[in-house]
Amino acid sequence: MSGIILVLVLTSAALHPLREFFIKGDATPEGVTLAVNIWFFILAGGQVFATGQDPWAALEVWPMMLISGCGLWFYYWCVVATLRSGDLSIYYPITRSSPVFVVFVGYFFLGHSYSLVLLSGIALVIIGAFMLQYRPGTSLLSEPSNLALAFLAMCGHGVITIADAEAMKQVTPEVFMFAMYIMVIPGMAIVLSVGRPAGCSVYQHLFVGWTATPIRFAVAGITAYVSYYLILMAFQLGANVAAVSAVRQVSIPFSVLMGCMIYKEARMTARLTWSILLALGIAVIVLAK
Repeated sequence: MSGIILVLVLTSAALHPLREFFIKGDATPEGVTLAVNIWFFILAGGQVFATGQDPWAALEVWPMMLISGCGLWFYYWCVVATLRSGDLSIYYPITRSSPVFVVFVGYFFLGHSYSLVLLSGIALVIIGAFMLQYRPGTSLLSEPSNLALAFLAMCGHGVITIADAEAMKQVTPEVFMFAMYIMVIPGMAIVLSVGRPAGCSVYQHLFVGWTATPIRFAVAGITAYVSYYLILMAFQLGANVAAVSAVRQVSIPFSVLMGCMIYKEARMTARLTWSILLALGIAVIVLAK
C-alpha cells in the first residue's frame, strides 16, 4: 500500500466515527442517517456540475452502481434490525468485519490473490476490532437471529466495498455518488421509516431535524461525504480492496477514544490494548508486498 493511499484511508477512518457521534446524540437518529445520504447527493452533484463533468457517465458502470445501492439498502436494514434488540458492543464489530467477506469473494470469484503476510495483517485487524468492543461474560450464540442479521450486514458491506472498487476503475467518485444516490435516497427513506414509533409521522421521524438541528445534520453529512470520497479516491488510485477494508477498521479505536474521553465509557485500558493490536495489523498490511 503506497503512502498516499494510506493517508487517504487513515484520514477517512478518522472522520468516519463523527457520523456515529452525531447520530448517537440526536433525538432523530434515522433523520441524521437519511440526511447524510441527502448531503452525499448534494455535495457530489455540486462537484460534478462545478467541474463540468457528465453526470450520467456513471451509467457506464450501472451494474456496480445498482449493486452498491442495493447493498446500502440491505446493509442499513440489517443494522437497524440487529440493533433494535441486540447489543451494539457485540454486533457492531461483526457488521464491520467486511475484510473477511472481501477476501473470500476476491479469492474464489474474482481471481484475486493475497500474500500470507497481508492475510495475517487482516486477521490481526479483525481480531483487534472485535475485541475492542467485546464485553467479557457475553455470548454471541445467545441471540442467533441477531447474529445472523449482523453477519448479513457484514456481507452487505463487503458487497458495497467490492462494487465501489470496481466502479472506480472507470468513473470519478463524485459522478458515481451523484447518480447512485438518486436511487439510494428514496429507498433509504423507506427502510428508515419502517418501525417508526406509533403516532410519529414520517416528517417527525426523518425530516424535523433539518429545521431543529440543521448544523448537526450538515456537519454529519459533510464529514461522512469527505470520508467516503477519500476511500473512493484510494480505489481510483488502484488500492487493494481487502487491505483498504482492513485499514478502515482503525475507525473503531478512534470511536473508542471518543467514547471513553467524551462519554466517559468504561474499560479504556483494555480497549486501548486491543487498539495497539489493531494498529500492528495495519502496519503488517502496509508493509506487505
